[in-house]
Amino acid sequence: MRSHAQAVIIGGGVIGCSILYHLAKLGWTDVVLLERDELTSGSTWHAAANIHGLHDSTNISRIQHYTMNLYNELEAETGQSCGVFQPGSLYLAQTEEREHQLRLQEAKAKFYGMNFHEVSRDKAQELHPMVNYDGIRCIMYEPDGGNVDPSGVTNAYAVGARQRGAEIIRFCPVTATVQQPDGTWIVETEKGNIAAEWVVNAAGLWGREVGKMAGIELPLLPTEHQYFVTETIAEIAAMDRRLPSVADRDGEYYLRQEGQGLLVGAYEKDVRFWAEDGTPQGFGHELFADDLERIEDNMMRAIDRVPAVGEAGIKRVINGPMIWSPDSNVLFGPHPDLQNYFCCNGIIPGFSQSGGMGLMAAEWITKGESSYDMFAWDVARFGKWADAKFTKARVGDQYAHRFKIHFPNEERDAGRPVRVRSVYEQQKDMGAVFGLNYGWEHPLYFDKETPESAGFTRQPWFDSVGREAKMLRQAVGIIDISNFAKYRVAGDGAEGWLNAVFANNMPKSVGRSCLTPLIGVNGGIAGDFTVTRLDEDEFWIIGSGMAERYHQRFWKMVPMPDNVSFESMTESWCGFNVAGPSSRKALQTLTNTSLDTTNFPFMRSKWLDIVGIRCLALRVSFTGDLGWEIHCKAEDQAAVYAALLQVANGEGGGPVGSRALMSLRVEKGYGSWGREYSPEYWPQEVGLDRLIKLDKDFLHKNKYLQVESNAPREVLSLIHVRDVTTADATGGEPIFLPDGTPVGRVTSGTFGYSVDMSLALGYLKDTPTGTEVDVMILGKPHRGVVLAEPPFDPKGERLRA
Repeated sequence: MRSHAQAVIIGGGVIGCSILYHLAKLGWTDVVLLERDELTSGSTWHAAANIHGLHDSTNISRIQHYTMNLYNELEAETGQSCGVFQPGSLYLAQTEEREHQLRLQEAKAKFYGMNFHEVSRDKAQELHPMVNYDGIRCIMYEPDGGNVDPSGVTNAYAVGARQRGAEIIRFCPVTATVQQPDGTWIVETEKGNIAAEWVVNAAGLWGREVGKMAGIELPLLPTEHQYFVTETIAEIAAMDRRLPSVADRDGEYYLRQEGQGLLVGAYEKDVRFWAEDGTPQGFGHELFADDLERIEDNMMRAIDRVPAVGEAGIKRVINGPMIWSPDSNVLFGPHPDLQNYFCCNGIIPGFSQSGGMGLMAAEWITKGESSYDMFAWDVARFGKWADAKFTKARVGDQYAHRFKIHFPNEERDAGRPVRVRSVYEQQKDMGAVFGLNYGWEHPLYFDKETPESAGFTRQPWFDSVGREAKMLRQAVGIIDISNFAKYRVAGDGAEGWLNAVFANNMPKSVGRSCLTPLIGVNGGIAGDFTVTRLDEDEFWIIGSGMAERYHQRFWKMVPMPDNVSFESMTESWCGFNVAGPSSRKALQTLTNTSLDTTNFPFMRSKWLDIVGIRCLALRVSFTGDLGWEIHCKAEDQAAVYAALLQVANGEGGGPVGSRALMSLRVEKGYGSWGREYSPEYWPQEVGLDRLIKLDKDFLHKNKYLQVESNAPREVLSLIHVRDVTTADATGGEPIFLPDGTPVGRVTSGTFGYSVDMSLALGYLKDTPTGTEVDVMILGKPHRGVVLAEPPFDPKGERLRA
């Protein structure tokens, strides 16, 4: 066994072996995989191993498409069979919402050149004659769908890795992982120790236990999961081809051919958790006792759809464990609290994603960043607030609703509330409907009579949100922005350190603010921030709240001098945006400090006394309207909120939620982190290159210089979608020219209530302003035009008034 490695991967399931293979393929051959038992032990060996390409997320679709194509290449490269069967997959829609989902996926497939299209009932009957298609509204067909052999795939990755010089050591449990002062690791085993630059936790069912060795708690929890295989079915045995799989997600089961019978699996409502206190060390290839009564309702729906299931005997039942994160997505990426410790835990559709996840992990480890934006799956999306109680509630909900559609703007109640501010109960009494943002409850809109709902079409809260947006534009609105991330940097060297981190120059004068991008490892946009100079040696930074742990990695990339302190203020301070044409008048009644534009111009800050409470006021507004951000200590939040609401009410205003804020900022063409801004996009593509100062050094300047002179691949653009009445774009919709040429995709979509327009913000390639385009809302073309300027206050006159 080697005594040193560039990376040690812990876990010999399909994901661990894929990461090992891809690391070796990218040139890291001094890598070792340690497996406590035999390869595939845990969840891999008993997986149903279905593969499919399309997903609601564009980047996961790209990852799954890569994975599906990789398996045949892997077989040819290694000589190891992956047991690939690709007879296709049929996707059935019983409801209007499912039809919308499938048609949107069909549009995405057309945009990305993937094979996924609608077929007639007659064609579907020809493809799979055993299915009863009664009650089906829409049928999509994915010719490349199918399944693979779990052991074959895992061993193919292993063979490919070994062929490139990687080492795999079986029956070698890891007993400890110890970080060294220089950031490297000692991985201890019963067979000896390995000094490693990186540790990769791909331990599957044991991901929690391996994490604890490094001092971290990962929000993961296993459940039982069952599927069964029927005896031989004569009709199948008589066929000279393999049947396509059936994805009847409204029926809450999956079904495919296995041998000469059928395999049926289900995610039942009666969830059974397992090993809540820790996965047994000796567990490996064991299964649980059969309990088909628990999935009886799902089985009956499968029998109604494919009657042969009920006529055949059951050959075997697989009831095994699988491990979940709170949102059923992988916990992926370098752990923000550790150096050189990579997580890849909790992958549910492992055989659809194994190749792509392995590639993204290998890129991130060897190059510092993956080529796709992986923030939605980043382990940093959860903090310590995602405790055992929250994780159990969310995992239970995710399992029981595995095939439920994840609608745009969807909010699920399980496990909530986790974190609330002092005004939570007051907002609740005011009719607030809440969303979840990095554990915090925050108001989406205020309307006691309109409960939360989710769908692809305009929902009942559409009018409630519209009233708030119009109220702010016509008078004044108070928006709770406490979930924005807030940091304080102080000390003699604060300005120098911040200039070394951010691409813009830091404000020179006390009371001034600036906007600045944070440049990613590959020269893209890793974040956007407002930085304010409060004193000669004190600065405040405000950025995306959900990305706080993500950005933690970047702060560590620039060594901090001893005379500089860095402190997160997100929990200890709260904030409100006071915005609208009457905001100055309303706010002025609460302070003796003059708020006129001469004394308090745009992008300035001052300390104000509001009802005797010292607050930091910033003359900025994400609404694009006249406004201020008012920040106060958490213990003063209720008093400041009450005062702001009182004066707002006096001007015909009131509270405004985040749904209206989305509409307001899109009317102004403002991008936001996680939608328009991400490491995938260059500054010149999002219009932030004007904020980059090349007369100084800053984080990843060398990478930016490599892309600076490149022409934009796509340009962030605003589209007025004209022929919509029942739905607006929400994000992810492809955009085509009227002749069918793909030109872009939506990142944010909404209705602009104050400009009476359905709007889509997104990226377009070679599409100048004035061009007519088709935005694929609900998967169907809706004609729009590319705007030359934002429809609200294009000159910024109200913003700077």
